[in-house]
Amino acid sequence: MALEKESVEAIIAKFGKSEKDTGASEVQIALLTERIKQLDAHSKLFKNDKAAKRSLVVLVGKRRRLQKYFERTNLEGYRKLIKELGLRK
Repeated sequence: MALEKESVEAIIAKFGKSEKDTGASEVQIALLTERIKQLDAHSKLFKNDKAAKRSLVVLVGKRRRLQKYFERTNLEGYRKLIKELGLRK
């Protein structure tokens, strides 16, 4: 259930500064968002999969911490990223 290589490369190309830039906060948040979307769809389909639900909660917490850091360090970039990803905050 991991992300496909093509989708990861597309996200890195869109949000990263180069094709090797996987450590940037924007890229990490975008990758986590895509993975969360996948797990959310899986959890709706398989309601008794407790491990997937726990993984979803862990990933949401990780993304929230990264968002707080990114908001603190680069407010304009944070606002742009949130708008592009369609996140609420």
